[in-house]
Amino acid sequence: MRRDIFRDLYGSDAESGLMLEAGWPESVTQLGNGSIAVRLPMRKPGTGNDPALRLDLRIELLEGGLMRLRAGSQPIPDASGSPMIESLPATLPLDLAQVPEGGWVATDSSGVVRMQLLPPAPVRDKWSDLLPAPAPRLEFTLWPDGQTPVCLASHDHFFPAKVDGIAMGAAIDPAGTPTALGCGIAVEPGEALCGTGERFARLDLSGRTITLENEDAMGVNNTAAYKNVPWVLSSRGYGAFIHTSLPARLSLADHSSRSWQFAVPDESLDLFLIGGGDPETVLRNYRKLTGVPRPVPRWSYGIWMSRMTYFSAEEVESITRRLREEDWPCDVIHLDTGWFAKDWICEWEFGDSFPDPEGFLKRLREDGFRVSLWQNPNILRECRWVDELLEKGFLGKLPDKSGEQEDASDFSAREIVGQIDFSNPEATAWYREKIRRLLEMGAEAIKTDFGETINMETGYAGMSSRELRNLYGLLYQRAASDETLAVNGHGLVWARAGWTGCQRYPVHWGGDCACTWDGMAASLRGGLHIGLSGFGFWSHDVPGFHGLPDFMNSRPSPLLYLRWTQFGTFTSHFRYHGTSEREPWFYPEVAEAVKAWWRLRYALVPYLEQEGEALRLTGRPFLAALCFEDPSDPTNWRIDDQFMAGRDILVAPVMSDSGTRNVWLPAGEWVDLWTGEVHAGRQWLYAVTHAPETCPVYLRKGAEIPVYPGAIRHTGEMDPDKAVKLVVNDHYKGIRGSQLGGLFEILNS
Repeated sequence: MRRDIFRDLYGSDAESGLMLEAGWPESVTQLGNGSIAVRLPMRKPGTGNDPALRLDLRIELLEGGLMRLRAGSQPIPDASGSPMIESLPATLPLDLAQVPEGGWVATDSSGVVRMQLLPPAPVRDKWSDLLPAPAPRLEFTLWPDGQTPVCLASHDHFFPAKVDGIAMGAAIDPAGTPTALGCGIAVEPGEALCGTGERFARLDLSGRTITLENEDAMGVNNTAAYKNVPWVLSSRGYGAFIHTSLPARLSLADHSSRSWQFAVPDESLDLFLIGGGDPETVLRNYRKLTGVPRPVPRWSYGIWMSRMTYFSAEEVESITRRLREEDWPCDVIHLDTGWFAKDWICEWEFGDSFPDPEGFLKRLREDGFRVSLWQNPNILRECRWVDELLEKGFLGKLPDKSGEQEDASDFSAREIVGQIDFSNPEATAWYREKIRRLLEMGAEAIKTDFGETINMETGYAGMSSRELRNLYGLLYQRAASDETLAVNGHGLVWARAGWTGCQRYPVHWGGDCACTWDGMAASLRGGLHIGLSGFGFWSHDVPGFHGLPDFMNSRPSPLLYLRWTQFGTFTSHFRYHGTSEREPWFYPEVAEAVKAWWRLRYALVPYLEQEGEALRLTGRPFLAALCFEDPSDPTNWRIDDQFMAGRDILVAPVMSDSGTRNVWLPAGEWVDLWTGEVHAGRQWLYAVTHAPETCPVYLRKGAEIPVYPGAIRHTGEMDPDKAVKLVVNDHYKGIRGSQLGGLFEILNS
């Protein structure tokens, strides 16, 4: 059966008369601030009927290669105060002129064409006399950066009444009020479409239809996503930010291979088209609008050790003591669900098994360990604060029946009364006070777990549940990050949910992946996608979170533990976590090799710091898809099992028992980390085989990579003046002969 874009995207259909498409403008005028106002008649598709609705469309040129389209049947909201937008660029003037063809052209102050609104040429053929003449449809092209054309297409149909896509559409209710608005943008053959958040799918999302609604994905091998972002990046050199928190629906060259389309279930539409020509520049322009990642401290680049969970101070200190005694470098100990009086009952207070929390945190800090604390915003019936929160209305206005979490979870058997209402400033202040006490006590960071779903029947203070659901993680993470910044001088959190703007509050990790090869592969795909969606820092649970087939008790194989360690060595942040033991001595078969990789990680900290600061000035993520290297090469838009770690290190993790994989090298010259062998770019290396101790890693020829040559227990022992440059030139013959050779004997054997 033919798929119906109107039902699938707009929740309506053309035959009912409740689906409308934009016709040729009734008027186009220039406003006082230089923006363009367009009056659009909205008709049943493929007809010449009188309009059932009229939309006002405003087109604005903004600084930084952006154009903004806002449409609605009522006065168009300006969206001031949106938490998704950090800084709205200034509006630049457009000069509007009519052209002989019967359309309009708008140019900027330098005379560059930024908008071309021309009527489609009439088509007459032998069937024309048999079919009613359709009213002219909307079709126009915008150049957000003055160079990259973005065409809102109307030619995507079989014949006028049978459309696969439209330039602008609306669904209306029987009273004529819009219930959804959307657009269609032309796609060229071979064009790749990426972004949309942390997808666990292949890199080029063409051919998929996606609903942007945050969920507890419960893994990384399904279509759900913890982090959705209303953002699409095209390989043609532009991006589109749909400014909404509602569950938009996207068809990425799926319903039609000639266009990608979206619809938002709202009375108004706000779309930013962002130019730049290459993904790094496009994403830099997007971040200027929605926010740049906050800086992260040096210690955060060290190794984080965790499991679900440690239950006492004595247990934690036995772990930290062994790490130090056996020379395992480590900077962070994370306490997951078990540091409260009862496991999972979040009260923001240490339980009796941590009898002297201040002394406990002080002792760990003196030994070079920072402490990260798990908590979550879901208030359970057993929580000691539940009555106070209900009395003050800080869980929102609850429905008559008990609140329920929409998605099942590890604690689904317990009753969730509600979620802290972060749309309420007083509730947010209450939450910040709770974590402030912990931070002042000596905790270093807060794990802002959950936040993907809320009780949709609750009435919230600042917005409807529909508006808040996808934004909830942003408001939650902002509160924790701001309080951490105020107390500890940095704003680092450890977060799972995501939406536009969350990239401002690093670090985000990839969720509850399985301890399997496919869990590792999908985790990497999620990291690549989130990097193409504006996020700069990202991590994942090494070596996977949950066991298979036994959730709590199936441990990863030693080989998977080692291979995932190799992957983690080159991601911006590196945390061990899972439902069973994750400390390296539980994997004696590979422990010696793992220790060498930990030493390599610490040797790379100066490079990680350098690249972490650089990404804040660009649109590039730390873990970057290969399309950032050479966006003109279509192969780079489809490689989803390799990545760039910063700008100078290319990593191809081994993700099978075989130890063999193919490696794609993008343009340039690449030097094997282990041997110094030089390879030309734009070629495949087939059947590359590595013993378990190493994996394929290549350095950019000519790079100078800052490294730390001495063995240390934690980053607090680093003397920045002792960092040296690993120079990748003709004299580089592999890591054995470099300044780092003495640290990694097992990796050189």
